[in-house]
Amino acid sequence: MSRIFLALGALNAFLCVALGALGAHGLKPILTPDMLTNFQVGVQYHFYHSIGLILVGLALERFPQARALKFSGILMITGILLFSGTLYVVSLTGWKGLSMTAPLGGMSYMSAWLLFAYAVWRNKQA
Repeated sequence: MSRIFLALGALNAFLCVALGALGAHGLKPILTPDMLTNFQVGVQYHFYHSIGLILVGLALERFPQARALKFSGILMITGILLFSGTLYVVSLTGWKGLSMTAPLGGMSYMSAWLLFAYAVWRNKQA
C-alpha cells in the first residue's frame, strides 16, 4: 500500500507542475485575475497534498498496519479531487454552482492531517 501512495504522490506532484505551468503561461491571458488566483490556489493545495501522499507512503513503510494512515491518504486524494478539482473546474468554466463542494475537500484535507497525526502517535515504535 505504501508504494501506491508514493506513486500517487509523485504522479500528482507531476500534475501540479504541469497545471502550474498551464496557469502561468497558457491561462494567464484567458482567465480573469480572480479566476487565475483561484486556479493557483487549487494548484498550491494540490501540491501540498501530493507531498502529503508521499509522507503517507513513507509512514506506511514504518507503520504498515496503521489503518488510520491508509485512510489519511484516501482523504488526501478525496481532498485533491473535491477542493483542488473544484477550483480548477470553476476557474476554467465559470460554473460557480460547483463551488459548494470545495469546503468538503477542505474538510477532507484537515481530517487527513488529523488522522496522520493520530496514526503516527498511536503507532509508536520502541
